[in-house]
Amino acid sequence: MEVKKDILWRVYLCFIGMGLFGVAILIKIFLVQNIEGNYWRSMADSLHTRYVSLEADRGTIYSEEGRMLSTSIPYFNLRVDFAADGLREKNGKIFKANVDSLAICLSQLFKDHTPKEYRNILNEGYTRKDRYYLLKRDVLFVQYQAVRNFPMFRLGKNKGGLIAETKNKRINPFKLLANRTIGLSRENAQNVGLERTYDNFLKGVTGKRLMRRIAGGTFVPVEGYDIEPENGRDIITTIDVNMQDIAETALMNMMVSNEAENGTCILMEVKTGKIKAIANLGRQPDGSYWEDMNYALRVGEPGSTFKLATVIAALEDQYVTMNDQVNLNEGRLQIGKRTVFDSEPHPGQTNVSIKHAFELSSNVGMAQLAMRCYAKKPNDFVAHLRKLNLDKVTGIDLVGEGKPVIKSTKSKTWSATSLPWMSFGYEVLVSPLQTCMLYNAVANNGKMMKPYLVNAIMEYGQPVKDFDPEVVMDSICSQNTLRQVRSMLEGVVTNGTGRALWTPYYKLAGKTGTALVANGKDGYKEKIYQSSFAGYFPANDPQFTCVVVIKNKLNAVKFYGGAVAGPVFREVADKLYAIALEKQRPMRASVAIDTLLAFKNGQGREWKTILNTLDLPMQGAVGNSNWVSPRVNDKKITFAAIKQAKGGVPDVTGMGLKDALYLLENAGMRVIVRGAGKVTNQSIPGGSLLERNQTIVIELS
Repeated sequence: MEVKKDILWRVYLCFIGMGLFGVAILIKIFLVQNIEGNYWRSMADSLHTRYVSLEADRGTIYSEEGRMLSTSIPYFNLRVDFAADGLREKNGKIFKANVDSLAICLSQLFKDHTPKEYRNILNEGYTRKDRYYLLKRDVLFVQYQAVRNFPMFRLGKNKGGLIAETKNKRINPFKLLANRTIGLSRENAQNVGLERTYDNFLKGVTGKRLMRRIAGGTFVPVEGYDIEPENGRDIITTIDVNMQDIAETALMNMMVSNEAENGTCILMEVKTGKIKAIANLGRQPDGSYWEDMNYALRVGEPGSTFKLATVIAALEDQYVTMNDQVNLNEGRLQIGKRTVFDSEPHPGQTNVSIKHAFELSSNVGMAQLAMRCYAKKPNDFVAHLRKLNLDKVTGIDLVGEGKPVIKSTKSKTWSATSLPWMSFGYEVLVSPLQTCMLYNAVANNGKMMKPYLVNAIMEYGQPVKDFDPEVVMDSICSQNTLRQVRSMLEGVVTNGTGRALWTPYYKLAGKTGTALVANGKDGYKEKIYQSSFAGYFPANDPQFTCVVVIKNKLNAVKFYGGAVAGPVFREVADKLYAIALEKQRPMRASVAIDTLLAFKNGQGREWKTILNTLDLPMQGAVGNSNWVSPRVNDKKITFAAIKQAKGGVPDVTGMGLKDALYLLENAGMRVIVRGAGKVTNQSIPGGSLLERNQTIVIELS
């Protein structure tokens, strides 16, 4: 009996334990499903889904007249979802009915496989029911457009199974032209040039796409979970493609003929400080030339072009006038243990005017002048150089500008010969762009402008940020000093080292420079010369400042600034002057041409075609027969209908010339057109009573 009770007690205990265990399981199930469910579901999703980045379309960099300097070209990887709903229906009826014709179309388009081979490729993917089958890599946009209309694929993603992965490739359509200044956006590498400076505007905002893992470890997109990227903004530069080509060609011709090491040519618009062209060429190991470095921003000893700063200081402090005498000492002067040499001896020449010493580019003359004026107060000379901003970077919108060096008596390397050597461009470090900035100030009646390369940042054809000319200094010197230095710069071309550049057609002003370049540990022993010319034209009404600096090869036969850099300057000036004559107008600041994506009022059907082709978001009333006015609103293009009164004069304000003529001439009006671009004014207001054979004048800008 006792044994029976003991057994029953144990059985009851087991049943109670099992019951409690079951209750615990039920409680846990309840907790997992109703309280912890979201957490565990997210954990499960994280093991089977992931987000991938959707790169935004990078903005385009344009020249001032609207030509593309750097842009992104879309490429596509084409994949097929062979388990798409449409391809699974009715035992693959759609696939079987279209596979032959699709194979023929693919073969004709890509020409890399026969129709039979393409049919086998498609059958292989279909047999495996591959959800993410790679059909073709790096397909061009025009090819992708064609593929979308092929049999089966034209049915759409759900029925036809076509999946397109987009990627962009950055290209510079003009190749060498301003390549280093524009830069190049590269994957896994440091951008350079404008691509780097304005990267935050150009790159846009990256989007996201949810991808789900399927059999075989492949991830496929999950519909409806994309976060669309925001495309980058466009950059409108100050670069003029024609001027850039002129500068690049002139520099290239001289460098090839003289086998030079590297060189730069800068063209700046006098009144604004806009950089219209900036060419940088370096010799490559195979003897060719490429835009490998931005030599315009690299600092170095400038040589004789720096003498402009010396004479400005002496004249401004009223120690001398340009007609005062200075001793050339026949082109040789001993100072302490060092000797100053002129590039050419001047036998028999001793006392000449400061103006003529400048025209002859006499190092001895400039050293004598500096010592006469500043021997007891050398820091006064240094203060003048700093007042001319020669100790500061220009602040141009490019990364990598070298820091200039203008030393003073407190500098460790200052010596008894520093002052005279600084006077003719040694023992100082400045960039060609700084030299250009100084000469441009002289050309601009003393007003120093900050050089810049970007006019505006655009979004959907509308400016979101404009860059205006910036004045660094209202006047670098008095008008009296300015008149004298301008006369001296003109004298260089008429009566000095730049005589070979003289032309009877227009006036040039500038300064030659020939500097011995230090070469590492060997210093100045190897006789490597840097040729330079800095000036502006036309001298009587300056429009452009141009600086050319070329580093010659070792023991170059031709190395003087007037013979190497001067001809490049002259070629640029001649061609720009010829262009101005062809247009029957004086040289002046260029006007941007309306060739960018412009927001003009027009026909709805044409706007629909444009936006559908560019795949841009839009909202508002855009029909096939109405006239609309576009605006940008919240990163979308919004359209408002334009109502034209029956029997009235059409309202063509904001339209392009084609649409304006269409409406006005169909209304029976005679049209007189002035200007180019879009209509800004019409002589008879829209909606006015229409009269027969009426004449209307429309102004475009």
